[in-house]
Amino acid sequence: MSGTERIIDIEQLTKNYGKHRGVTELSLSVEQGEIFGFLGPNGAGKSTTIRAMLGFIRPNAGKIRLFGKDIRQHREEILAQVGYMPSETMFYPGMKVKEVIRLAAGVRGLDCGEEAAMLCERLQVDTEKRIRELSLGNRKKVSIICAMQHRPGLFVFDEPTSGLDPLMQKEFFLLIREYVDRGATCMLSTHVLPEVKRYCDRVAIMKEGRLQSVEPVAALTRAGAKRIKWVRDGIWEEFLYEKDLNELYRELEGHDIRELLIEEPSLEEVFIEYYRT
Repeated sequence: MSGTERIIDIEQLTKNYGKHRGVTELSLSVEQGEIFGFLGPNGAGKSTTIRAMLGFIRPNAGKIRLFGKDIRQHREEILAQVGYMPSETMFYPGMKVKEVIRLAAGVRGLDCGEEAAMLCERLQVDTEKRIRELSLGNRKKVSIICAMQHRPGLFVFDEPTSGLDPLMQKEFFLLIREYVDRGATCMLSTHVLPEVKRYCDRVAIMKEGRLQSVEPVAALTRAGAKRIKWVRDGIWEEFLYEKDLNELYRELEGHDIRELLIEEPSLEEVFIEYYRT
């Protein structure tokens, strides 16, 4: 991380939708220079958190500060420094790509032509095509460009890589890293666990509207169970072991062990464990 300033600071956020679950007493912070993963299944409260964080909905309780400023009091000033990409973006289907990108910049009162041209080249976007002619992946690229072209201090991406081919996924994260290296911060809501493991510094795990854990990605896979692979008495076995490893060694006494491998569990396995409890 490139600094210690808190870019996102959420305290006891609560949002209810009548009988439907929203978010309950959520507190977390994201520091400058982080790529922060925000994980959870559908209905876990991720989108509600993001919408409240950006001032799109009003919470029932709690405080939210971005760049050290309260979102309720300084919303317009804060959003000028944010690049937000929702999971689904709607564009005017008859507009050309270049017109959509120019419109997004114009709403901010900016000329982002040079940055937009660089992004279009990196993401291989044909700016002369109309939106209705684009595949899902190419519409995603346009949404990414609209969120990035003004070089914001904070990126908030909701499922940004769904629909992108592997080459473009890699290019997207290269761009994120370049912006972060220049001082930006990124909050990434995703279901793609390998992306989290490869690119994120820390990760928050949501379950049923409540925060379960905030950990460095490396710490998540170091804690708790171990994955055991062995050939015991001629039989291949593979399983997660949650007890003290000394007990495992005692269990091996008297058995014919031909192979033994002890590994950290994958991030996917760690994630699943949070949802079993």
